[in-house]
Amino acid sequence: MEKNMVEVSYKPLWKLLIDRGISKVDLRKKTGIAASTFTKMNNNQFVSLDVLARIALILNCGLDDIVEINRE
Repeated sequence: MEKNMVEVSYKPLWKLLIDRGISKVDLRKKTGIAASTFTKMNNNQFVSLDVLARIALILNCGLDDIVEINRE
């Protein structure tokens, strides 16, 4: 049985921040998310749903506005 590979991309989040004039540093401070977590996101690595939910609440948007999920 072949394992399905899933990739995540946070490009929608970075675009949203640019569109709203919010820096990554400002978002990190508002959400209380660790710098190491933002490093993971910059590298398109998985982060917890809690982190994504906090970002979505601060930005008043949905999860699909901040992350893309791609199946390979």
